[in-house]
Amino acid sequence: MTAEPKTLRFATQAVHAGAAPDPATGARVQPIYFTNGFVFDSTEQAADIFAMRKTGFSYSRGSNPTVAALERRVAALEGAKAAVAVSSGQSAVLLVMMTLMQTGDAYVASPRLFGGSLGLMRRLEGRYDLTPQFAADLTPEAFEAAITPQTKAIICESIVNPCATVMDIEGIAAVAKRHGLPLVIDNTLASPALIRPIEYGADIIVHSTSKFLGGSGQVIGGMICDAGTFDWKAQGSRYNLINDPWPDYDGLIVSDRFPEISFAVACRLFGLRDLGPGLSPMNAFLTLTGIETLPLRMERHCANAKAVAAYLKDHPAVDWVSYPALPGQKGEALANRYVPQGPGSIFTFALKGGEPAALAFIANLELVSHLVNIGEIKSLVIHPATTTHRQLRPEERAAACVGPETVRLSIGLEDPEDLIADIEQALAKVGAQIG
Repeated sequence: MTAEPKTLRFATQAVHAGAAPDPATGARVQPIYFTNGFVFDSTEQAADIFAMRKTGFSYSRGSNPTVAALERRVAALEGAKAAVAVSSGQSAVLLVMMTLMQTGDAYVASPRLFGGSLGLMRRLEGRYDLTPQFAADLTPEAFEAAITPQTKAIICESIVNPCATVMDIEGIAAVAKRHGLPLVIDNTLASPALIRPIEYGADIIVHSTSKFLGGSGQVIGGMICDAGTFDWKAQGSRYNLINDPWPDYDGLIVSDRFPEISFAVACRLFGLRDLGPGLSPMNAFLTLTGIETLPLRMERHCANAKAVAAYLKDHPAVDWVSYPALPGQKGEALANRYVPQGPGSIFTFALKGGEPAALAFIANLELVSHLVNIGEIKSLVIHPATTTHRQLRPEERAAACVGPETVRLSIGLEDPEDLIADIEQALAKVGAQIG
């Protein structure tokens, strides 16, 4: 669904964008439309909606009023022209890649990405010949050096999961524009409350809405945002789903009919109508509710994470902490530039006792939950090398900074003194158990 014009400030949009009092009942909260299909006014209307001659609701796999409200809200918060909601963040990444590329194509990817994204990329390479060209490091120069004639996109995260490195989005966007490539940014760890990548030149934004946008760890979901900034027409058949006729839609050329939201429309037609990973209206409703408190939560997430990271940095059992908001940390300048509020609440640290110490630390935590999700109001911990990043080769885990000694924390909204006390007692038990 297309976004509303930006007329209100961020916190106000988080509460109001995309939704309004229900015209049928006056209900102030967005209704949940639990229905598979929608009655058409006429056979002509049904035909026009299915042929994309008119917009409207037909079947909830492709669009639903509750889901549409969430799409409008996230698009407004990101400063995008349109958004497409899907069943998970992994689905969002998959649909972006499959809409942009076909067999034999390639894309430049960051060497540091969420383990699930890296695993998907390896699977798509082996089964469908979509080749990731990994940059040698995180600099714009490394991304540019990896580009070849087969490259169709550049893909990276705004804040890297799990090491909290902040990417130079503006620098990478300049590389993408020089080479006529769309820049795809996974903005899950930052959320639009911390970074709006479109303002720095990104063309496509993806989210796992299961994290900060929802906030409470209740539901799974994903989002694709179309900035409406990329010149798809200039690329011709290079992006065939956008610029070539669709025979099953009476020769529709998406970039002609929908010039400002071409990518979003192509994702909806191919991704939702053909492939089908639609979002449940209940999940959309709960995510809408979560977004209402997003600005407040992100402020507390960042403050708590900085306090916990500072404590760990000075602990004698800790080898290193990867949180660039701390003075003297690698990446501090980029963090100060892009995320002055703080680089989110997910970060890693390494224990001097290696993997035995890391596993013992996790086992001895009492307040912090051992759970694979991130971005929740509750604090969470995981051992990436044996869970989220276990499918990676050893050299890939090393590049992602998730060795056997590494622990990932997702810091929630509890009192920071209580979090530090729990971490302190767990570290003390580690020392006694393996010392």
